[in-house]
Amino acid sequence: MNVAFFILPKTEVITLTPSHTMRQALERMDRHGYTAVPLVDEQGKYAGAITEGDLLFKMKNEPELKFTDTHRVALRDVPQRRNVVPVKIDAVMEDLIKLAVTQNFVPVVDDMDVFIGIVRRSDIIEYCYGKMAR
Repeated sequence: MNVAFFILPKTEVITLTPSHTMRQALERMDRHGYTAVPLVDEQGKYAGAITEGDLLFKMKNEPELKFTDTHRVALRDVPQRRNVVPVKIDAVMEDLIKLAVTQNFVPVVDDMDVFIGIVRRSDIIEYCYGKMAR
């Protein structure tokens, strides 16, 4: 089965850009209840994912950085500790399952690496459960 069947389009995905700040990321994650958010650059290309852990480790590793200063730190300056690997739009379910083992979502990009959307781990699990139940 093709990835396109499961994709949550970018218009429905909360994303951030590398120029957003730590504070904006924290507020958006808190508001939507997410632990990770895709980063999309100004050209629309997938640029990784920022996680709560990335933000926490940035603060841990820079003790002089206070929460009140997080509005001054761009996400491009926050190391991404995890490589949230994307798939191309023509990927198959097996590709998604492999990545879903370690990722909450799988970003989907086109042939030019432009971000198209995501496939949520929960959708992948539901698909697998449906196959097992038959």
